[in-house]
Amino acid sequence: MNGATPRFWATPLRYCRWAARERPAYFWSVVIGALGPVTLVTVPPLRRAVGDYDAPPIPLTYPVPTGPRKQLTGYDDDTERD
Repeated sequence: MNGATPRFWATPLRYCRWAARERPAYFWSVVIGALGPVTLVTVPPLRRAVGDYDAPPIPLTYPVPTGPRKQLTGYDDDTERD
């Protein structure tokens, strides 16, 4: 292979081989980044096929009970302190 860098659009496989050898950090970061959208499409159906489902949503409010509230006794809340 000569010293000139190959052009991507002319010979993409040759360029990928060159980039994997000469610029591995750039090459693998592009490969991993390109897999992101693929995983968004493929992982959720695979999870459901295996039996892993999404957790139920966390409640954002506290359920207020209906009816009158109980009066608490036995904690000495009514007496004054000395």
